[in-house]
Amino acid sequence: MLTYKQTLDFLFSQLPMYQRQGSAAMKKELTNIIELCKALGNPQEEFRSIHVAGTNGKGSLTHILAAVLQKQGYKVGCYTSPHYKDFRERIKINAEFVSEDFVIKFVEKNKELMLKIRPSFFEITVAMAFKYFAQQKIDIAIVETGLGGRLDSTNIITPILSIITNISKDHTQFLGNTIEEIAFEKAGIIKKDIPIIIGKKQKKTIGVFSKKAEIENNSLLYSKNIVIIKKFSSNFGKRTAFILRYKNKVYKLKTDLTGVFQKENMQTALASLFFLKENKMLKLKKKNIFEGIKNIQKDTFFIGRNMLLNKKPVIIADSAHNVAGIKELVKQINKTTYNNLHFVYGTVSDKDIDAIFSLLPKKAGYYFCKPNIIRGMETNILQEKAMNFGLENNCFKSVVLAFDKAKDNASENDLIIVGGSIFVVGEVL
Repeated sequence: MLTYKQTLDFLFSQLPMYQRQGSAAMKKELTNIIELCKALGNPQEEFRSIHVAGTNGKGSLTHILAAVLQKQGYKVGCYTSPHYKDFRERIKINAEFVSEDFVIKFVEKNKELMLKIRPSFFEITVAMAFKYFAQQKIDIAIVETGLGGRLDSTNIITPILSIITNISKDHTQFLGNTIEEIAFEKAGIIKKDIPIIIGKKQKKTIGVFSKKAEIENNSLLYSKNIVIIKKFSSNFGKRTAFILRYKNKVYKLKTDLTGVFQKENMQTALASLFFLKENKMLKLKKKNIFEGIKNIQKDTFFIGRNMLLNKKPVIIADSAHNVAGIKELVKQINKTTYNNLHFVYGTVSDKDIDAIFSLLPKKAGYYFCKPNIIRGMETNILQEKAMNFGLENNCFKSVVLAFDKAKDNASENDLIIVGGSIFVVGEVL
C-alpha cells in the first residue's frame, strides 16, 4: 500500500491541478464528476448540504455556517478549496481533517477508475469528500464551489439551500470578462424549488440572478431583507463587535473574525441561518447561533483570512488576491494605527497586477516574492509593474526569505502584512 506522501504525489502528478497548471487543468463540463460519483455509488445523495458560490467570502461564509451548526450539535462536513498547508484541510468534519488512512485507501481502491476517467485534481477531491461525508454519516455538509458554479464539480449536489456571496472580476479567463458573465456562471447553482440567498445586491447581477431564478421557478432572497448588521467594529487582532437587527429586535454580538469585509459575510451567514430556522429546515436555537459565531477560527480550523500571527509587531496573514479582496484589505489597513507598513507580496500569473498595485498603499515597503508553484508570478515582473505606481520594493528568492527580512526590518509598533495569494500565506503558516 502507498504511503500518504506517495498517495499525494500520485494525485498531484497524475491528475491535472488548476493551482499548479492553470487553465490546462480546467474541465468545463460535469461529465467526469458525474461518472466518477456514479461509480462510487452517488455518495452526494446520502447527506443534506448547503451550497456556497461567489467571488469572495465563500470560505468565511462556509466556516461561519459550520461553526453555528456544530454548536447546535450537528455533525458538519466542510468542503473548501484550495488548501494552505495540508491537503486534508479541504475535507473536514467538525474541524477534524479527513484521515490520512482514508485518503490512502480511497486512492488505492479507485486508482484504476481515476486512470480510466482521467478526472482533474479538483474532481477527484470533490468525489473523495462526498464519499467521506457519506461514510461518516454526517448530518449536513457545507460545500464551497471552486471557481464558478454552473460547471463546477460541486454542482451535482441537491442542497437544501444555495447561497451566492457577491460577484467581482476574478478568473476572467474561465468565467467571463464582465460582471454579468461571471454572475451567469455563479447563478448556475440556482436550482428548481431550492431556496437561494444572495449576499450582496449589485445592480449588474440583479437581472442575471432574477432570470435564472425565473427559469427555475424560484425566487431570490437578499440577505439584507432578512437581517441587517450595523456598527461592525473590526481591528487587526481584536474581537469584532457588531449590532444585529432581526425582526425589529437589536442584538449586540461579538465574533473572532476580523476585517471590514466580514460584515457582509456575517450578514449573509446570519440571514441564511435564520432563514433555515424560520422555515424549520434545520433545528436551530437563536442562542446557539449567537454562541456559534464567537469562536469560528478555533471551532472550525479557519485560517489565512486576516489571521494574526504576532502582536509586536502586528503580523497579519491575509489571502486577499483579487481587486475586490485587496480593496477590503486596504480599508482595514487604513483603519489601523502603526509606524511603518511592511508588505510581503507575491501572486500568481493570471492576476490584474496593474489594478491591484493602483490600490496598494504608497507609503510602505514591499517585499516581493514568488510562491512555490508553477503559476507563481516572477518577482522581476512585480518589480517592473511596481515602478509605475511608485511602490518601494525589494525582491527575494522565496516567500520565507521575504518574510524573514520584513520581520528583521520591523519595529514593535510596525505592521507587517503577508498576502497577495493563498499560496504565499500558506508558506508562512
